[in-house]
This record gives sequence, structure tokens and C-alpha cells, in this order.
Amino acid sequence: MSAVTTRSRSAPEGAPVAPPNISPLTTVQNGLQLTWRSVLKIRANPEEVFGLMLTPVMFVTLFVFVFGQAMMGDWQTYRDFLMPGIVAQSVVFATMGTGFSLSQDVEKGIFDRFRSLPIARSAPLIGAVLGDLVRYAITVVMVMLVGVAIGFRPDGGLLGVLGASALVLLFAFALCWMSAFVGMLVRTPMAVQSFGMILLFPLTFGSSAFVSPDDMPGWLAPIAANNPVTHLVDAMRGLMLGGDAAAPAAWTLFWTVVITAIFFPLAVWAYRRRT
Repeated sequence: MSAVTTRSRSAPEGAPVAPPNISPLTTVQNGLQLTWRSVLKIRANPEEVFGLMLTPVMFVTLFVFVFGQAMMGDWQTYRDFLMPGIVAQSVVFATMGTGFSLSQDVEKGIFDRFRSLPIARSAPLIGAVLGDLVRYAITVVMVMLVGVAIGFRPDGGLLGVLGASALVLLFAFALCWMSAFVGMLVRTPMAVQSFGMILLFPLTFGSSAFVSPDDMPGWLAPIAANNPVTHLVDAMRGLMLGGDAAAPAAWTLFWTVVITAIFFPLAVWAYRRRT
């Protein structure tokens, strides 16, 4: 009698109930299953892919040819300096889409269906984040193709480009959890975009992506030099163009761990609270 009473209070009769203890391996399996769902959404929405392809073309063209001559005397020199920064900026901005997409799913009631399934509570978030990494990989490829088309030839070769790409995607993985937290915290997808811009604009434009911190005002230079995106861009420049990449890469890995450690549990908490 007591067992029946307990069940009736916790879930409707006949509704699937998640196991009370789900192993980390099962959580990963659930997350990968939902990752495939997120990847299929790309095929179902080809206009998203078109946007991912067009935006890098616009950024590279505008920044290289509009600002290149004024910044460094010739656009070719600025192109080589800028390309790692454009890759980082494009991917960092793209992470806003994670929170936006999650907020849309909540509005449509999709997460209510997930709650009725015997899966790990974090699995829908893991699936969304890992699926979005596929989108970011497309963005990286497009930026590099545009760069090669206008004459960018990285001294680090293919291995340097692959290393830089892996680093920016790893950093994006961490930022996705921050985006997911915002997406679960605010009420509408449009609010996600607004908060995302407030958070990500200072990170990208207040970094070494477009100009060296040494050329910034005295009060801003130390802030920019210790910006996580500055460490990321400096590491990517070292890998792509040659130079010291070890120290900034270590800092990037440090920031990746810290951001993930903070925002992963916050995103899961906000998801449980929201749904």
C-alpha cells in the first residue's frame, strides 16, 4: 500500500520513471543518442548551414579589406594576423546558438517529453552541446577556406591548423555550457541573444583577436592580456603561424576546465528548475 502511494505521488500511473541512479557511462550514452538528434536538425534546417557558411565570408572580407590597410599598412599582413582571431570570434559568437536553441525547445515543450524518458537528466543538454560542436566545425572550415582563397598560408601547416581548430572547439565546448545556462535561465530565445551579446562582445573585441593589447590604452591592456579569448587567439596564432603556443594553450585549457566546472552544473540546475 505504501509503495503504491509513494509512486502515485512521484509520477502519474504508467509514466516512465528515470532510474534513481544512472551511471556516468549511461549518461554519456544518453547524451550521444541525443547528439545525433541535434545533428539531424542541421540536415532538416539547411538555412542554418547557409548562415554558418556566409557569416565567416562576411567577417573575413570586411575586417581584412576594410581595416587591414589602416591597421598594419597592407591588408596582407593584417590578414595573417587576423585569421586566427576571426576563427575564434566566429566560433565564440556561434556558441550563442546553443542557448537560443535550448530556449526554443523549452518553449515548444520538447523537454517535457525528455522528462518522461528514463534517461539522465543532463543528457538533453549534453546532446545539444555536442551536436552544436558539429556546427562550429563547419564554421572553422569555412573561415579557413575563405582565408586560403585570399592568400592565407599558415606556416604551421596542416598540423598547426588542426591543432588550432581542436583548441577553439574545446574552448567552445566550455562556452556552450555558459550559453546553455543563460538559455535555461532567461524566459525567451530573444533574451538569450541579448544576454549572449552582452557577455561575448567584451570577450572577443576586448581581446587580441583584432589588435595587440600593447596597442590598447594603459588601463585596458592588462585586462585584454588576461582575457581568456586572448589566450585562445595567441595559442592559435602560435600553432598556425609559428611561435610560442605552449603557454597560451595551457591557459586556454585552464579556462576551459574552469568555465566548464562552473557552468555545467549551473546549466543542469537551471534546466531542472526550468522544466
